[in-house]
Formats: sequence, C-alpha cells, structure tokens
Amino acid sequence: MYFKMRNIVITIFVILWLIAFNYESTRYFYLQPLFHRQLPKIKFLFPPAGWIMFFNVNDSYGYAEVYGVKNGQTQLIDPHQILQTRPIGYDNINRNALSSILSPGTQQTFCAFLHRKIPFFDNFLVTYVNYPSLVKNSLERQQAIAYECK
Repeated sequence: MYFKMRNIVITIFVILWLIAFNYESTRYFYLQPLFHRQLPKIKFLFPPAGWIMFFNVNDSYGYAEVYGVKNGQTQLIDPHQILQTRPIGYDNINRNALSSILSPGTQQTFCAFLHRKIPFFDNFLVTYVNYPSLVKNSLERQQAIAYECK
C-alpha cells in the first residue's frame, strides 16, 4: 500500500511539473502571441530561455568547411560525405560536429582520414567560416583557411 501511494504521488508530481515546465517554456514566444495578452509567470527554477536551458547562446556563429583541390580547382565537399550519419533522426552535420576538426592537434589525423576517404582530390583546404554578429548583420561572413592537407 505504501509503495502504491508513493508511486501515485510521484506520478502526480511529474505530470504537474511537466505541465508547468512546458507552459513556462512556451509562454513567452507562443502562448502570449496566441492569446494576445500577458500570461502569468510561474515562479519556479525555470530558465528564461526555456528548452535551451543552460547553454551559452552567443550572437556569433562559426563552422568548418572542407574543400577538395583537383588540378588547381577547389570544390566544396558536402559534410555528409565526410561524416556519414547512419542513425535515423540524428544528424551530426546539423549539430556542427565537423567544427571539431578545427581543434589544435587534429590536422594530421583529419588530413590522413580525408586522403583515405576521398582519394579523388589532390589535396584539401579546411576553412573556418565565421558570422561575427548574426543580430546586427546576418550577411557579414568571414572565411579563413585553417590549414591545408597536402
């Protein structure tokens, strides 16, 4: 009897917490515009950003691009050809996994991987693309060569 009552109390608490969390996560951006009025805020430990919780969201954005070089011509290589994703519903490219190749010390192993995986190209260029301020100027794009694989 004790365990059954305990499980009921825990289940009710979890359901109420999930309702409150979903309400607070969607209140500002979805529910208030839908109802055209200010809705009350629940005073719990909910982060103001909702689902993104405690991630550090910055105004800048950056990612890596890989170019193959053949006969002096450069060609952008689709990141899905470099990091193939097999599991359904999980895309490493959209999660910016390719940016890990910009870390110090990865150049030698990544270059060997590229030459083995895509032998068509003579060499490769790895570049860093940076958008310094997406809010102020979303079209400002800076690109620099991080390293070259010969």
